Amino acid sequence: MEWQLPSDTVPSSFITEAQARSLLGKPPASGAWRDGDPVGHRLFEDIGPLHFEAGGSLPSVRMAYETWGRLSPTGDNAILVLHALTGDSHLRGPAEPGHKTAGWWGGIVGPGLAIDTDRYFVVAPNMLGGCQGSAGPSSVAPDGLEWGARFPYLTIRDQVAAQIALTDRLGIDRWAAVVGGSMGGMHALEWAIEVPDRVERLAILAAPPVTTADQIALNSVQLEAVRTDPSFCSGSYYDAKDGDGPTRGLALARRMALLNYRSPAELNLRFDRSWQSPISPLGEGGRFAVESYLDFHGNKFTRRFDANSYVVLVEAMNTHDIGRGRDGVEAALSVVTARALVVGIDSDRLFPVGGQEAIAKHLRGNIDGQKPVIIHSQYGHDSFLIENEAVSIQFQRLLA
Repeated sequence: MEWQLPSDTVPSSFITEAQARSLLGKPPASGAWRDGDPVGHRLFEDIGPLHFEAGGSLPSVRMAYETWGRLSPTGDNAILVLHALTGDSHLRGPAEPGHKTAGWWGGIVGPGLAIDTDRYFVVAPNMLGGCQGSAGPSSVAPDGLEWGARFPYLTIRDQVAAQIALTDRLGIDRWAAVVGGSMGGMHALEWAIEVPDRVERLAILAAPPVTTADQIALNSVQLEAVRTDPSFCSGSYYDAKDGDGPTRGLALARRMALLNYRSPAELNLRFDRSWQSPISPLGEGGRFAVESYLDFHGNKFTRRFDANSYVVLVEAMNTHDIGRGRDGVEAALSVVTARALVVGIDSDRLFPVGGQEAIAKHLRGNIDGQKPVIIHSQYGHDSFLIENEAVSIQFQRLLA
């Protein structure tokens, strides 16, 4: 659950007048990519029908993905990069038609970088349930209407099943590495447990072995913010005019989430008690700078995401428990055969380092024994998207 995009993951800063002007105009009812929009660099694959853990199913599932580099003749150089809650397949590249923002990991993935696309064939899918090309609530159902709230309840394991089916369609038998941060790290863990023979290396960044009660509680408040927006209309809002969709609830959920993505130290250092303008926020109608910061990013988010997808994906995150049905976390991790890297962030208050310590302790292939690597950063959970140099050093160790 992180900003996921470079324009959002830079260190927190004051909102300028130019930034505020960039959000003038009414937001669309949904920020989802829809059929008929510019495709950009997306590729698509129909993986057929899927049946889900909770009993739901989809008659046909499309997965959107992007690739960089070239697959070797032996197929042994493919790396799967899995995005987090609100990310997508656009790892690198500029904002352009089809891609509202620039790639979210352009400092990590690319020619000569830590995940070197001159050496590796990199695949990044949009997760099932998302809103940037893969099947999700904003996709059109067989009856010609959007799935909306009818979209099946998903688990992390369902999403990985879709990724495995995509991998089969691409003809990749074994990944040289599966890499994921935050929710993407949950997917990567499931990959290494569910099909250990298909994962040579594994990188888990700022992800836990289970979603805890504290994290579920935080998620529940965000879900309520979306669902209680009168314009949510029980998930049936796709025909609403610009400005009439559930953007207030979605923006509020995003503001709540941001408080867990960044650290108290960073917010206090960047903003202190500064005002956004010369008008005092102490009863005179002005605003504190940090309020404007949260408001801007919440409103910006509504222009690139879908409220129903947010609900579906947050609920999927709540299902995360690698030990469920596997005799516990330790037993689940014992089947992993991959050479592994586990990275935690000392200022992460969303998924604290205790989770990464629990993972590293029981991964026999962990390159650092029973300990995770701890990145020291003031930027909190989002550090794995900001601290490119520190993250690159760790990837270079894993891929050496």
